Amino acid sequence: MKKKMAVMLLAVALAAVSISGCGSKAATDIEKEEEQKENPVDINITALKGPTAMGMVQFMDEAEQGKLTDENYQFSIAASADEVSPKLVQGETDIAAVPANLASVLYNKTEGKVQVLAVNTLGVLYLVENGNSVQSVADLKGKTIYASGKGSTPGYALDYILSANGIDPEKGVTIEWKSEHSECVAAISSTENGIAMLPQPFVTTAQTKNPAIRTALDLTEEWEKVQSGEDTKSSMITGVVVARTEFVEEHPQAVEDFLEHYEDSVEYVNENTKEAAQLVGKYDIVTAEIAEKALPECNIVYMDGEDMKEQLSGYLEVLKNQNPQAVGGAVPGDDFYYIEK
Repeated sequence: MKKKMAVMLLAVALAAVSISGCGSKAATDIEKEEEQKENPVDINITALKGPTAMGMVQFMDEAEQGKLTDENYQFSIAASADEVSPKLVQGETDIAAVPANLASVLYNKTEGKVQVLAVNTLGVLYLVENGNSVQSVADLKGKTIYASGKGSTPGYALDYILSANGIDPEKGVTIEWKSEHSECVAAISSTENGIAMLPQPFVTTAQTKNPAIRTALDLTEEWEKVQSGEDTKSSMITGVVVARTEFVEEHPQAVEDFLEHYEDSVEYVNENTKEAAQLVGKYDIVTAEIAEKALPECNIVYMDGEDMKEQLSGYLEVLKNQNPQAVGGAVPGDDFYYIEK
C-alpha cells in the first residue's frame, strides 16, 4: 500500500512539473510575441526589376498600406544585380532577390556571410529574333546576340547551352553585352534580323514594341534537352532570395515572418494575374498591360527547405563544372541553405 501510494505521489509530482514546464514555455512564447509586437524589426528588402520583384508586389502593397505590422518592411527595386551586391555586403540591405549563381559567388566572397532563403524564379530566359532564321541552337552559329547578365545566371546559362551544342561561346557567336535588359529590347527593336537573349517580362515588352519579334528558343527547354543524358539532372534556376547571415541569426522570427508573407505574395500573383498585373504597373516594374501577358510565362515560384537545397545545389554544380568562377570557385556547403528549425 505504501509502495502504491509513493508511486501515485511521484506521478502527481511529475505531472505538476510537466504542467509547470508547459506553462512556463507558453508564458515565454507569449512574452516573445508581445515583445515582437512592441519591437518590430526593420527589414530592408531589394528586388530586381523583373520576375523577382513581380512575385513580391502583393507583399509590397500590403506593407505600404500598413496591413502588415509584425515587422517594418522597406522595399526598393534595383535595375541590375550590380546595384544589389554592394548593398548586401555593406549591410545596407538585409534581404535581396539576386541571380542564383550570384548568391553562391557572394557566399564564397564573404566567407559565408550570405544565406539563401528560397528559390523564387525558375527558367525565364528566351532567345527572341526580329526575323525567322533561328529554329535551333545550331542556327546561332556566326550570329550576333544581344544580352545582359554577363557574369551572372543568364550569361552562364547561354554559355552552357551553346557549348553543349558544339558552339564556342567565345568564337562561334558574337555576344554583345548590355548593362540592362531594356537596352537589349531597344537594340533588337531597331535591328533587322537581330537576336537577343531576354527574360520575361522583357520578351513581352519587346514583342509589344515590335510584333515582328518572335520567340525563337526557350532556353529552359534547351537546358532540359542537354540534361536529358545526365545521370544527375538539374533544372534551370534563375533567381533566389538571399539574406545576410548575421541578420538571419539575430532576427530568426523576422526572417520567418518575411518568408510567410513572401510565399503568400507568390501564391497571389500566380493565381490572380489581372490584379497582380495592376500592382506590377503600380510599382513601375513594367506596365500592367505587359505584366498581364507576361506573368503566366515568368515561372515565379516559392521553393524553400530541402527542395530548395536539392534543386539549387544541382544547378550550381552544373555551373561549376562549366566554369568554377560562375559560382565563386566552389559550390557552397550546407550552411549556405537556410532551413527552418
